[in-house]
Amino acid sequence: MSDSSLLFEIHPSSGVPIYRQLMDQVCALVVSKRLRPGDSLPSIRDLALELEVNMMTVSKAYARLEADGVLERVRGRGMRVRSSTPTGAVSERQQELEPLAHAMVIRGMQLGLTEAQILTVVRNLLKDQQSWQKTSQKA
Repeated sequence: MSDSSLLFEIHPSSGVPIYRQLMDQVCALVVSKRLRPGDSLPSIRDLALELEVNMMTVSKAYARLEADGVLERVRGRGMRVRSSTPTGAVSERQQELEPLAHAMVIRGMQLGLTEAQILTVVRNLLKDQQSWQKTSQKA
């Protein structure tokens, strides 16, 4: 995919750093399979121009995604989605997920949500993700 305008939307006043918005959107596109292993991302310069942000902001997002194993650098070609094959035992992968789930539970409790309401959020996200995957497989 090379049309960055179809992929990314930045909200400067959201309170979320722009590099984090980019990271989150890349991850969402990968998980939804709208970006697949081997797909190239726009160059740092092109994406920065398209989104009207500093090139260092895009560079920071790409570098962190590379460190997280989501992207890989291809010499002379830029960044592409890295092939992801789950590694490690299920229990190890669950442990890796636990800090994110913990943060979500704490935030939900701060918002005054019940256990059932927090679980509803998770179930809805999983349903949405499954719908994206089914849609992308048909395309």
